[in-house]
Amino acid sequence: MAHSHLIALFLLISCTLPVLYASDGDADPIYKGCVEQCEKTGCVGDKCFQHCNFSSDGKPIDGPWEGEKEKVGDKPVKYHGKWPFHRVYGIQEPVAVALSALNLSIQFHGWMSFFILLYYKLALRPDKKTYYEYTGLWHIYGILAMNSWFWSAVFHSRDVELTEKLDCSSAVALLGFNFILAILRAFSVRDEAARVMVAAPLIAFVTTHILYLNFYKLDHGLNMKVCLAMGVAQLLIWAIWAGVTRHPSRWKLWLVVVGEGLAMLLQIYDFPPYRGFVDAHALYHAANIPLTYLWWSFIRDDSEFRTTALLKKQK
Repeated sequence: MAHSHLIALFLLISCTLPVLYASDGDADPIYKGCVEQCEKTGCVGDKCFQHCNFSSDGKPIDGPWEGEKEKVGDKPVKYHGKWPFHRVYGIQEPVAVALSALNLSIQFHGWMSFFILLYYKLALRPDKKTYYEYTGLWHIYGILAMNSWFWSAVFHSRDVELTEKLDCSSAVALLGFNFILAILRAFSVRDEAARVMVAAPLIAFVTTHILYLNFYKLDHGLNMKVCLAMGVAQLLIWAIWAGVTRHPSRWKLWLVVVGEGLAMLLQIYDFPPYRGFVDAHALYHAANIPLTYLWWSFIRDDSEFRTTALLKKQK
């Protein structure tokens, strides 16, 4: 469970941190001159732009100012908190898009394998329902995780206000649900009434927060504080649970937690895109691929563990 929470948390951090601080490139005289000309005419020289922060002509690097910097041997700098990337068929960050899509496919594979295990390999109740008490919760998690990676791919394809809001909102929804899931699974909350009592206030809070971001103010500072609070709280819950549980597959949980901790260094250590394509954030997406596979393996093991335990009790 900790893996999904860390993914959501760092997806949120990645979409909030860049805009909190001014970038070196924003003060570049060449860049400022190009933007001023673009805002007046829509073009810079013989190149025209869909909007003045990013080129849509398919040329390498986001704007002609980067070409000027390359000619004099200057290193790439950030503009509006983001590195310039080489585009492929208009896609702003092609490697990040590809890795987001691959993460989406791994999530889908994990979700489907979980579904097949529950309904075709493990024993079912007489009413054809599963013995595993958290089946519905993991189905919701799978859908939210796939939705989050989908909008991550869209956002990295074209960074505009709408895609930014959809990317951040889907990540907030995933993180909020994971917080609920952490409480329910760690404390073995199985009664439906008790689950509603736990989930209702958190759902209300997360929904209000998403509405605030989308329809009042896209406050990245507030969003980061809220998401860090939820992320830290649920990670503490899972860390304590992993330390006291006798779950036979807890080693997988620890591997995922350690792996995500190491992957976090890629979010902290930022560097310009290698050859204009691969930056630290793209490598973080790549690191999540094997961790996601291992994570769904743990979920399947948990369903087998709980189903076996319940069947033994009935005998």
